[in-house]
Amino acid sequence: MLDKSFQPHPDPLPVAIDCAVITISDTRTPDTDRSGELIQQLLGSAGHKIGRYRIIPDEPTQILAELDTAIRMQPPIQAIVFNGGTGISPRDNTYDALSKALTTTLPGFGEIFRFLSYQDIGSRAIGSRAIAGTFKHLLVFSLPGSSGAVQLGMEKLILPELIHLVRQIGS
Repeated sequence: MLDKSFQPHPDPLPVAIDCAVITISDTRTPDTDRSGELIQQLLGSAGHKIGRYRIIPDEPTQILAELDTAIRMQPPIQAIVFNGGTGISPRDNTYDALSKALTTTLPGFGEIFRFLSYQDIGSRAIGSRAIAGTFKHLLVFSLPGSSGAVQLGMEKLILPELIHLVRQIGS
């Protein structure tokens, strides 16, 4: 059993990471985007900054445009969290767009996310195509759009490692 107090690379001092939150949805609006709101709330509670928030349709060109926008922003965005479009329906394009664009991938993110999801929702976890990696100097995470999946991914994986991973890529 993992000792929850163990940190292989403890962060010496907390720092605020500049983040973007992008919801991929053909139907959500700012009033109905509970997952995007939850991501922003969790990042903010951890002391991080939200430099960009958008809801965009599940279109590969718009997903890739968000990556390009994020790397050019001032002050620079260091991490981007996408939510939505990670399933296997014909309109779920997020994984396909991001997997082709990422400079490096973090296979463990998707693997561990699905393992943790399996503990909550059972075999339906195999339908998730959560992914993480880098795009140039930007740390990229992509979670399913459900609030439960967002909370799980943020609390168990992204927030505990965000500062360390951003430092690793030197952004």
